[in-house]
Amino acid sequence: MRNVWKFCTFFILTGFFSLFTIFVAEVTDMMQIRDTEIAISFKNVDEDLIMTWTPLPYPCIYKIETFSETTGILENSPRYHLMTSAETSETFYKVPRTPIPNFYRISARGIFTEIFQDKNIVANPNFTQPPRPIPIFHYNKNNPASLMPFLVWHTVPNAVCYELEILDAPPEIEGGINHSENHHLESTTKIFTNGYQADLRPYAERQRIYWRVRAIGLHKENIGEFSISEPVYFDKNLPLPNCPLINNFDFMDYKRLPIYPAYSWIPIHDAPQFEVELLNHPPLVENDIEPSPDSLWRQKTQDQSSLYDEYSRPFAGPYYWRVRALDEENNPIGTWSNSEKFVVEDFTGGVDAAIFGDSVAHGGGAVSYSPRALEYSYATYIDFPIVNLSKSGDTVKTSLERFKSDVLPFHPKNLIISTGTNCLRDERILAADVINDFKKIEKLCKENDIRPIFITLMPINPVNIKYVFRNDTDPHWHEKLIIINEFLRTREFVIDIEPYFYDAEGMMNSELCIDGIHPDIKGKMLIGELINLNKNLFRN
Repeated sequence: MRNVWKFCTFFILTGFFSLFTIFVAEVTDMMQIRDTEIAISFKNVDEDLIMTWTPLPYPCIYKIETFSETTGILENSPRYHLMTSAETSETFYKVPRTPIPNFYRISARGIFTEIFQDKNIVANPNFTQPPRPIPIFHYNKNNPASLMPFLVWHTVPNAVCYELEILDAPPEIEGGINHSENHHLESTTKIFTNGYQADLRPYAERQRIYWRVRAIGLHKENIGEFSISEPVYFDKNLPLPNCPLINNFDFMDYKRLPIYPAYSWIPIHDAPQFEVELLNHPPLVENDIEPSPDSLWRQKTQDQSSLYDEYSRPFAGPYYWRVRALDEENNPIGTWSNSEKFVVEDFTGGVDAAIFGDSVAHGGGAVSYSPRALEYSYATYIDFPIVNLSKSGDTVKTSLERFKSDVLPFHPKNLIISTGTNCLRDERILAADVINDFKKIEKLCKENDIRPIFITLMPINPVNIKYVFRNDTDPHWHEKLIIINEFLRTREFVIDIEPYFYDAEGMMNSELCIDGIHPDIKGKMLIGELINLNKNLFRN
């Protein structure tokens, strides 16, 4: 028995000494790991980007942080905003899909503490200067296309649309903004998402064609250069794709969707309309023809690549959606797409913070992007978790009308109130009416132990609004804005964003907002940064 105790004592002391030695080694950096330089490389694999690095000479867990760069407009904002982080024991990592430039930092921890943090923050190589789309699908001799293939590429930030050129050979000079002088076959600028189903049937007797694409702006101005030309080998005996593609190629799936979802896809060639179906279970048969008998919701749209859900989806659990093309008589063209899943978290225990507002808060921008494009949501750039309860099209009155149904079930401790922009546009809505509705929202917040944090209204740009939406704006919009914002600044909790969005003419700055009303990526980043600088207003 005495020997057993001796052995146990020896074993415990040895173990303690070993752990103590490891602790000292990690804390004092006896192996000089902290000054190690690691080599990082990237490789595109289909639609994903794989990051690899040289291993450290010590067993450890690696942490990879993903950042976006801030606007540089606000003096007190840090240079980078943390988007997400992950850990792995491997020396490779599939970086999160992203439609904006991202940056990465690697650190490592041992048993007790952090033992390494890379001095460098490395950039995602897919975002070049000048911007150039990166093809995702590749059709080679071993993987030929049909005669109507989907050509898909990574999103270029703030591109309103794209120009795609079909060629019979690589261009004389890669890149640039001009068509090939000798190899141009056809082109189109009517592409409002990062993919296109090309009709190559006129070239069926060729062995291959080439394609390239470039991003363009609202007035067809250049945003960067053509992509590197990409060959398409095709087999005219292959069946033609006959359903849309769910567009999740650059989707930030680690960020929360708003409770009013939007759905996005890459359309079938020349289809006049589309129909989206929502279910709370996977379809009984994928890619079938008939609608599901127990679908939660179905809606048609003539929009070629997106649809906004008219109902909120606050109930926890998985949802599945799919889309199909229809002809002008509402007959299906082909089959339903593959289904796409999203999951709503259980918020019945309440949330710390929520956003409640109109399309500015809901998301979307650059004319062509819906709220599913989370890079156009200022919630993406806020430093703390937040639930987006906003709905596009709201006025302050319609926000008030849905307060009880859309806000109270979430029991938010803090509510960012970000609505009223549509009231500026409508000359039938008076500033006094807007202020009265804001007071009612504030009263409801206080009655339900919610801290109301108001966001001042931004200027708008009637010229750009008219060009994009073909709608006139109340000529007295700025007088209304001044009156409403003077009221909002008297509230106990308010974040004043108005001064940061003016151009030299006293309207919404087009560099922050192409369409005159919905800020684009830089504008949404700026709102997020202003909220981050006012975190002291939020109740923990």
